[in-house]
Amino acid sequence: MEKRHKFSLWYVLIGIWVVLIVQSYISSMFVVESIPYSSFLGLLQEGKVTEIAVSENEIQGKMITQEGKEQKFKSVRVDPELSEMLQNYKVTFKGEIEANYAQSVLSWVLPIVLLVAVWYFVIRRMSGNQPGFMSVGKNKAKIYMEDELNIRFDDVAGVDEAKQELVEVIDFLKNPAKFSELGGKIPKGVLLVGPPGTGKTMLAKAVAGESGVPFFSLSGSDFVEMFVGLGAARVRDLFVQAKQKAPCIIFIDELDSLGKARGAGFNGGHDEREQTLNQLLSEMDGFDAKVGVILMAATNRPEILDPALLRPGRFDRHVVVDRPDKTGRIKILKVHMKSVKMDESVNVEKIAGMTPGMSGADLANLVNEAALMAVRGGKKAVGMNEFEEAVERVVAGLEKKNRVINEKEREIVAYHEMGHAIVALALPGTDPVHKISIIPRGVAALGYTMQVPTQDRFLLSRTELLNRVASLLGGRAAESIVFGDVSTGAHNDLSRATDIARSMVKEYGMSEKLGQIYLSSEKGGRFLDAGSPGDAHEYSEETARAIDAEIRSIIHSQYETALSILQQRRDVLKQGALVLLEKEKIDREEIEELFNSAAA
Repeated sequence: MEKRHKFSLWYVLIGIWVVLIVQSYISSMFVVESIPYSSFLGLLQEGKVTEIAVSENEIQGKMITQEGKEQKFKSVRVDPELSEMLQNYKVTFKGEIEANYAQSVLSWVLPIVLLVAVWYFVIRRMSGNQPGFMSVGKNKAKIYMEDELNIRFDDVAGVDEAKQELVEVIDFLKNPAKFSELGGKIPKGVLLVGPPGTGKTMLAKAVAGESGVPFFSLSGSDFVEMFVGLGAARVRDLFVQAKQKAPCIIFIDELDSLGKARGAGFNGGHDEREQTLNQLLSEMDGFDAKVGVILMAATNRPEILDPALLRPGRFDRHVVVDRPDKTGRIKILKVHMKSVKMDESVNVEKIAGMTPGMSGADLANLVNEAALMAVRGGKKAVGMNEFEEAVERVVAGLEKKNRVINEKEREIVAYHEMGHAIVALALPGTDPVHKISIIPRGVAALGYTMQVPTQDRFLLSRTELLNRVASLLGGRAAESIVFGDVSTGAHNDLSRATDIARSMVKEYGMSEKLGQIYLSSEKGGRFLDAGSPGDAHEYSEETARAIDAEIRSIIHSQYETALSILQQRRDVLKQGALVLLEKEKIDREEIEELFNSAAA
């Protein structure tokens, strides 16, 4: 496929420079020397004038210079008896001066033609593969032919359910007669829904690669321009090209930039984006599914799409491409590890267990970070230590070993982090503590306690949520016990604990006083439905006060729980803090040994 070039201001500057040089050169070819009339008479007497043209007030001609070259000259006519003198000296003369059309053409027309040619070249480079001059109405799709797509389903791991949903699309593109015999119709549109980085675009390319058909790839923002009507024209041109290359796949990435619900903007139904959307809806209704054009799209915000896009007959199949579970993460890691030299110590299952909630793009970045760390350390293969460090870097941020922290603050951070760890170890249902560090990371974190779940969790009980709140408040409780004062280091802990308590009261119905009731305002469903605004409260002020009181009660009770646990294990808290101040890091084995020795 031809490489597309970006527009550069240097193209224009070089074109102007070339035009000026050409114009200067052409002008130098037609230099006419202006001489006094007396000099003209002298040259005439010396026989150095070869030819002249005479008008009413001016004389132009050719003369022989001292170097023996012929030079054009001009002079103002003074002597009325000039003609007699010319005859005496046998010089050819004319009664009018001929216009020099060649000079005019070469000095002005040729530079203009050259400038137009340069501008045409610039426009062609800007338009890339699009034919024609100023082809603004053409679509901007990148067209991948059958032999240019090397992506297959084996290259996309961790989305087995989504693959199964798309197998029918592949079968239809390969053998459409099998469906038409029974009267079945393949879905016109397939919408891939999922968080960023889960592999929606790669999955669409894999469908085209498995099918062996052309693949039109473009973004929703490619249609919308500031010029009215351009977006609709590009939609029409896209479907015309697709029908010519059928069977094929059209893939629109970031559909939400084009397909937002109509009427939601300030311009009503008359803005350019809505006209483009209307044209897309019309084209989807107009093309026959038997032609073999499959429209695929991807979005991570399906709730804001126009309902007309999602009805049967348009995007009538919705495929969820969610974050992978542990099994999926193992498969994804193995795919990305193929191109990296691995040490025998690498345990893929353990790495997958340390990365819950990560998407395919996050895992690819994780493998790359581990490889970079191995290169930086001068190692010949990537080991488990590099992967663990890469997980910490992705989760908590880059280590700031050069950040200067005074001894008093280091001591506060050490007790704070040990408070988190001890409360988490003492309460059931919390994630195991994997590592504690007081090395600053990221933008504001002066330390962190890393908890790694043993398995993926999709449901949490009320007790487990309360224990999580208590473990989050363990750092603040430790500061209060040891120093008799509290610091600003718990601001993130308080934010997360309050969010959990609020969700328990308003969304999960886990409040004894308010009962089994849902009080959170609708934020918009998975697919857009008419409803109340997200910031509207559908309960009274008295209920709002009860919600605030219940959230405050949960936070207070769990803070008292954390205080009680740490007061009973104050020796462990002090011993662990001293080890942290000395080593700066404690791993899981050392933490459990400290905790169990004190318990014994």
